[in-house]
Amino acid sequence: MSESPFSKHYSDARELFRSAATSAGAEVASYPYPAKGPGGEELTTDVAWIGPREAKKVFVTVSGTHGIEGFAGSAAQIDWLQRGEWKKLQFEGKFTDTSAILVHAINPYGFAWRRRVTHENIDLNRNWMDFAIKPERRADYDELADALCPTQWTAEVQKQTLEVLQAFIAKHNLSRFVTAVSGGQHDHPKGLFYGGTSPSAARLTLTKILAERLKLARDIGIIDFHTGLGPPGFGELMTTAAAGSAEFARAREWFGISVIPVGAAASASAAIGGDWLSYTPTLLPHARVTAIALEFGTVPEMLVLQALRADNWLHAHGNPNGPEAAAIREQITNAFHVDNDVWRGMVLGQALATSRAALTGLRQ
Repeated sequence: MSESPFSKHYSDARELFRSAATSAGAEVASYPYPAKGPGGEELTTDVAWIGPREAKKVFVTVSGTHGIEGFAGSAAQIDWLQRGEWKKLQFEGKFTDTSAILVHAINPYGFAWRRRVTHENIDLNRNWMDFAIKPERRADYDELADALCPTQWTAEVQKQTLEVLQAFIAKHNLSRFVTAVSGGQHDHPKGLFYGGTSPSAARLTLTKILAERLKLARDIGIIDFHTGLGPPGFGELMTTAAAGSAEFARAREWFGISVIPVGAAASASAAIGGDWLSYTPTLLPHARVTAIALEFGTVPEMLVLQALRADNWLHAHGNPNGPEAAAIREQITNAFHVDNDVWRGMVLGQALATSRAALTGLRQ
């Protein structure tokens, strides 16, 4: 029986991924990250390539876009390798025209520190934009900024600031609140869902990986793994392609009619700006790209938000090595990873089915 693909720490996940990739005969490379882990350890994004480098069809999976969400995404990638799914790239035991690239922990800082953001406090999925054009200021976020991210984290401050947030919801509605908070903002560097004012280190690394490794590809299928939105264990298939577009139609042909546009009424996600899947047509103009995010639900959204607020305070105003740190790390870990076998099994099963659908779609 294979070792469990789930890990308790980034370093364990990295070692397990590299071992599984090597056992599968993959070409493995590492890309260093400019910040260190909590123990001063080096951090890397690791990439496994399986199949011919000149392949015209390439299956891509990415884990750890949002750091701590990498626990599930990493496990999905490792499970794919351990199960020998890579053999489906072959025909009669030989590689032909299809390859796979697995990008493990594109935000290793967030993975190692159990944070959603990069070391710059940037949400990697709000950072992919042309910064020559000044991002629109978000008035609703401005109104909520001080309550969302207070400089103190006492019980009294938490109570007072939650009342402010609840008052906004009562005055407007939950949908407007979620969009205000999570849609992305570029004016509060110490705030939540900050998109930055220039490309982050992780964006530059992913750009380099995709541009160099996929320059010969003509047909590309991408799965980006996420957690934290929706019912526990349910994997929502999200696309940033516009409804009615060729990519949207192709995504539904590959993965089924449950594919939902991000920001739609039926989606667990608000409309966002600056995600990397939306940027792939610009990055890979020579190829046909079919890209989805697979988002696994965990706990109710207000519990996720409270964990993000606590983590934000700890790193912006507290002490990441102080007495409050352990409890906050546990809080945010529980918000993005449900520690039971049912949830883990749902993640692996749906990730496997979605990966098989992507490969089938690519080879049609």
